[in-house]
Amino acid sequence: MTQKEADEGFLFLADDDSTPPQPDMQAGVWNLLIVDDDEEIHTVTKLALSDLIVLGKPLQFHHAYSGKQAIEFLSQQPETALVLLDVVMETDDAGLQVVRRIRDELHMDELRIVLRTGQPGYAPEESVIKEYDINDYKTKTELTRNKLVTTIISSIRSYQQIKTINQNRRGLQKIIKAGANLLEQHSLHEFSEGVVTQISSLIGLHAEGVLCAQIEDDGTASDKIYVLGAAGNYAPFIKCQLDRLDNARIITQINQCLSGKQHIFTDQDTVLYLGNEKHNAAVYIETNRPIEEADKQLIEVFLSNISIGYENVALFQQLKHAAFIDPLTKTPNRNEFIQILQDTRRFEPDNMVAVLVDVDHFSDVNDGLGQEVGNELLIAITLRLIEYFGVSSQLGRIGADVFALVGPEDELTPERLREVFVTPFQAFEHSLQVNATFGICRLRDSAEQGMVIMKHVYIALNKAKKTLGVHHQYYQPEMEEEVTERLTMLRMLRADFALDKLQLWYQPQLCLKSNRVVGMEALLRWPHQPGQFISPAVFIPLAEYSGLIVDIGLWVLEQACRQIQQLAAQGCAELRIAVNVSMPQFRSVHFVQSVIDTVSRYQVKPHLLELEITESVVMDEPKMVIAALQKLKSFGIKVAIDDFGIGFSSLSYLQQLPLDRIKVDRAFVSTVTEPGGGLIAETIVSLGKRIGLSTIAEGVETAEQLAAIQKMGCDEVQGFLFAKPMPAAELKQFLQNYQGGCK
Repeated sequence: MTQKEADEGFLFLADDDSTPPQPDMQAGVWNLLIVDDDEEIHTVTKLALSDLIVLGKPLQFHHAYSGKQAIEFLSQQPETALVLLDVVMETDDAGLQVVRRIRDELHMDELRIVLRTGQPGYAPEESVIKEYDINDYKTKTELTRNKLVTTIISSIRSYQQIKTINQNRRGLQKIIKAGANLLEQHSLHEFSEGVVTQISSLIGLHAEGVLCAQIEDDGTASDKIYVLGAAGNYAPFIKCQLDRLDNARIITQINQCLSGKQHIFTDQDTVLYLGNEKHNAAVYIETNRPIEEADKQLIEVFLSNISIGYENVALFQQLKHAAFIDPLTKTPNRNEFIQILQDTRRFEPDNMVAVLVDVDHFSDVNDGLGQEVGNELLIAITLRLIEYFGVSSQLGRIGADVFALVGPEDELTPERLREVFVTPFQAFEHSLQVNATFGICRLRDSAEQGMVIMKHVYIALNKAKKTLGVHHQYYQPEMEEEVTERLTMLRMLRADFALDKLQLWYQPQLCLKSNRVVGMEALLRWPHQPGQFISPAVFIPLAEYSGLIVDIGLWVLEQACRQIQQLAAQGCAELRIAVNVSMPQFRSVHFVQSVIDTVSRYQVKPHLLELEITESVVMDEPKMVIAALQKLKSFGIKVAIDDFGIGFSSLSYLQQLPLDRIKVDRAFVSTVTEPGGGLIAETIVSLGKRIGLSTIAEGVETAEQLAAIQKMGCDEVQGFLFAKPMPAAELKQFLQNYQGGCK
């Protein structure tokens, strides 16, 4: 037997025959690494310590036969509690080099190290203790079994204490970090994970817990419990519903804790209640042993101290939820979706599109069936969109009846989008068939800013809504140029109107029986450059779209009444003036009264003012238009319908309208000299006579057209054959020359 073998034999010696009592075994083990180049040392050490239980857990032995193997093992097993390390192995200071690498390279400050040596002269004990962070340093001849056991127990206790201190620090750091970053996306989860870790550390357990809260509180029995923070085996379930855990006991215990709003202490686990009436949470911890009274008091003090912090974090989480999530559909709102667009454009723009889905005539559902049915319809549409595109695309609700999608172009096609709306939607007892209009923008065709992408998709959507028979449009750069031009023109129109640059011109209307002027149509003109005018077909729709037409329309009424007043002063007392009225004017609550007030202010005869409405205006909102015209008619103002037969005529509404005159559109007048071309014009004239209305043909440009119109029995005409539209100054001269004045 060598001297080394004799020294190592002391591992089997006992100071006495007493055997310490062994506590019940706790789940888990203490990982112990034996590092020695002698195989026998591994065997006898394991044999000497195989039945040792420390703090309720047995030892798990691991082996390394060189310093290199030890470092490789520890780099893969950071949860090792203790290393029994030989000083002299492949080199005289191999063990000391392992200690240095453990502390400096692996940064394992919790791991405890016991140095053993059979040749103490190579590494003096005093200098080693001073220089290295080790738990003990003994010669192998000193280590009887009981002394080795004592060293192991004290080292593991030191490891547990240091680990507990570090867990406390990390838990507090997470809570502090969450408190300092309340507005970050995961602040509530970080806070919750910190609470789990901290409570586990307080009672000396591994952080095997789950923290849950009722964040979906809609006041019904369907409130869902979500995992907010977790550690250990349950960490993958963070942000998932509690029901997804494959552990019926945890689900039952947490539900019981939340419903009873009190702590639960059992021999297997501990469930702690946290929060108040509005924000409540339950912390589940696997203990596998009862919690001591001292630990219970410590936990309760800790919970009372952090409860306010939890409430604050929960409140900020709710505020953030409200700022970025649509409360009805629980999908991203406009703010959040703009960020989603920006992130998608930045990281994966190829073959991705953004889509706006505008539900057609959604206001009719709200007005006719009530807002509750409207909300239920929106939820049904949300679920249908998720069913079709939830896997590949992200969905948001960015307006009252506007949804947004971003995803692959081959998924979000116009055909698939239309399929969503083929089947009716169920909203309570109502089965509702609705359609939608889509604006689509390829992300590669837009900028990186989310707001810019949103603008481009809206441009495409508006283009689709304005184009009859089209339910979708892809964004094209020229669309934005058109929008910019319209906005520029609208700004110019506002400015010129404010500067009183608009003009009102007049086109005479003649009676075919007397061949005399009986009235004029007032026509709006917008001078652009000397001798040049912007077409009304261009700027009138802009004025109607912007609402400026209401102010312009009132100005036109005033100019027409002033002209009637001036004509009367010149001896033309019975000449009427016809003024065109658009739908936005009828929608103004002050329209009817403003017309009456204007006529009264200029003291003109009401029957000399005639309001011309188009057929499309009547068909837009017939009840509103008819009611307004009846009030004006009762005041004495005349009413004519223009462009009759051009739109979608309704004879039933024609009978209800308080009309005085029907105008035969120039489109029908231009064909009266062609074979069969006068049929529609003749039908309109005949219809007018049968229901007691005067008829006037506009756009008469040739003698042949005039003859055909006269043969039909039309009452009046206007057109270039007699006079073009002219400013007020020229109108006076025209009347003087044409019929020698009006007297």
